[in-house]
Amino acid sequence: MPSTSYLFGVLALVFALTLALRAVPFAVLRTLRGSVIVQRLAVWMPVGIMAILAVTSLRSTVVAVPGTLRWALVAVAVTVGVHLAAGRRTILSVGIGTAVYVVLVNGW
Repeated sequence: MPSTSYLFGVLALVFALTLALRAVPFAVLRTLRGSVIVQRLAVWMPVGIMAILAVTSLRSTVVAVPGTLRWALVAVAVTVGVHLAAGRRTILSVGIGTAVYVVLVNGW
């Protein structure tokens, strides 16, 4: 069993590295905030992440439960419609789209 001082040393090192790795992106972002690339990424990354999540979720759902493709497409359309109509509120649109999908799959 390692000594207590060794364990505290390892914990201190892990703490320092974790803190540094989490703080560095924010420090770098402060200097890059005016960059055109960072501004474009701020607009397009959330859309890209949501698209990837939607495609992977729909793919696995449609493959697992055949016959649900039409309901998935309706739910996606509802999600997009709510997102655009409600001022681009992601949680609201995803929540309503998910609820619509669950109701459609279980109701028909």
